[in-house]
Amino acid sequence: MAGASKAAIVTGAGSGIGRAVALALMKDGYATALAGRRKDALEQTAAMGKASGAKSLVVPTDVGDIAQVKALFAAAKEAFGRLDVLFNNAGTGAPAVPLEDLPFEQWKKVVDANLTGSFLCAQEAIKIMKAQTPRGGRIINNGSISAHAPRPMSVAYTATKHAITGLTKSISLDCRKYDIACGQIDIGNAATEMTDRMTKGVMQANGEMAVEPRMDVQHVASAVAYMVSLPLDSNVQFMTIMATKMPFVGRG
Repeated sequence: MAGASKAAIVTGAGSGIGRAVALALMKDGYATALAGRRKDALEQTAAMGKASGAKSLVVPTDVGDIAQVKALFAAAKEAFGRLDVLFNNAGTGAPAVPLEDLPFEQWKKVVDANLTGSFLCAQEAIKIMKAQTPRGGRIINNGSISAHAPRPMSVAYTATKHAITGLTKSISLDCRKYDIACGQIDIGNAATEMTDRMTKGVMQANGEMAVEPRMDVQHVASAVAYMVSLPLDSNVQFMTIMATKMPFVGRG
């Protein structure tokens, strides 16, 4: 499979936003490495993408583990010969408990997956992108509405997503000399398993419970595909895509 004309890595590709984006990239002709914790879920994504005719590679990966991240990028480079796109999407949350009661282990789990994992993947992507010919590539980080405003009792998720904004800006600044573009997509209430609870009601800033509108996850995939479609001399630095009626503007 070496020598793909254009290649991507998507983390968290076994479900939700990651799966939708991976399928969109494959439809657009990207040979795509599918990373995530669950091999069976990744294989399902690969099977769903077969109709596109694009190549895929299933690589079970814990992005918080540096050895596994290095193995992921080595496998993708060996299979495809280059790397044009990294979608840093893998992430997790912690139980909704008062900030002062959040166990350290839960805090560390979220930081490892959401922040450290994105950093480690970015490092490996940059190493490949700056050395290949043609040089460069694009890194897109999955921020969140929580990169702007927290939900109640979400300190670990919110802190890491705010940090993703700093990571995005640092990559953009430090890697422009390598023709690497970096942008961030902040997503609000895409309809995935992770947001099913919103159909039953989630806590608002005033302590009340309310059902929140959601949007089709395919709109997120289309937005990422647009960001990817740009030439490397153009970049969507930040994009917010959200359910129009979700309580974000004016939250709190």
